[in-house]
Amino acid sequence: MAEQRDEPGLTYAQAGVDIAAGNQAVELIKAKVKRTWRPEVLTGIGSFAGFFALDPRRYQAPVLVAGTDGVGTKLRVAMLADRHDTIGIDCVAMCVNDILVQGAEPLFFLDYLAVGKLEPEKVAAIVGGVATGCEQAGCALIGGETAEMPGFYGEEEYDLAGFAVGVAERTQIIDGAGIRPGDSVLGLRASGLHSNGYSLARKVLLEQAGYTVDTFVPDLGRTIGEELLEPTRIYVKLVNRLKQMVTIKGMAHITGGGLTENLPRVLPDGLEAVLTTGSWPLPGVFSLIKKAGRVASPEMLRTFNCGIGMVIVVSPEEKARAVECFASLGEPCYEIGVIRPAATGRAASPRVVYQGEMPWG
Repeated sequence: MAEQRDEPGLTYAQAGVDIAAGNQAVELIKAKVKRTWRPEVLTGIGSFAGFFALDPRRYQAPVLVAGTDGVGTKLRVAMLADRHDTIGIDCVAMCVNDILVQGAEPLFFLDYLAVGKLEPEKVAAIVGGVATGCEQAGCALIGGETAEMPGFYGEEEYDLAGFAVGVAERTQIIDGAGIRPGDSVLGLRASGLHSNGYSLARKVLLEQAGYTVDTFVPDLGRTIGEELLEPTRIYVKLVNRLKQMVTIKGMAHITGGGLTENLPRVLPDGLEAVLTTGSWPLPGVFSLIKKAGRVASPEMLRTFNCGIGMVIVVSPEEKARAVECFASLGEPCYEIGVIRPAATGRAASPRVVYQGEMPWG
């Protein structure tokens, strides 16, 4: 009886998923990932899950605080510029800054990367950025997933999301409940657009204005691509130092929705924040977007951070100490407003009121 043999057939690699390339990518990122590990990390790369041993001796009533986010259409700029080493910092920043404002210390992070075609060097650059962000935040990168999805994404396309878990003492959770009229609103500078408003920014700059990522803009001192890919700031170490000096009543991470939408999220009913526009420096990219797209000021303020990436509310008695704390770290801190009772006759829902004009230039 003649021996039957299988005819050569289609392979997984021929279908667009290269397992060997995935293994190579893992090897390329191992060293960068290990640099982020804290003593609480129990497992190495290659396990089915990440293990993190919370030290019960450090806490009396620990509460886990979790957050997840992505990078949004800033990824399109990275693809156009073919630069992928900083986008991971944005992913970490968007997650850890969100849990930071609740008073949590970021502990560990996981990422999800989906690609059209797995190129090990590109994956290593992207995840290397995630590792850099984790180092800046002091949290461990304990796991992640890289999914090759041919036919779903184009060969040069990818998406990136992240998940951060932190811990806070139950008695030290920051929720804004203690904010009162007369409290000071302080702002920490943003590095640029961070990771929000990119659909509008791309529409204005790359379509209406006709710039490319390689266009050098003298007023910015660099190319459009370099400006738009400036990583989101991670405020963990700055805020952790401040918590040792003053009582933080409330914080807001200024992401999509800008100051207009994010600051009210931490204000009790019946209060409003009066912000003095022009009390902080405005990065040039915002003036460029406003002029090129003829974007109205209210739309700018509710779409972009407009130069302030983190807002901190403290009592007037502790304002000077907070400013001094940041000065000792070489970090500018701006008194951008004050909390007051809501105007008579209006709904009690918190809001932001602007006084003055923004220095759009």
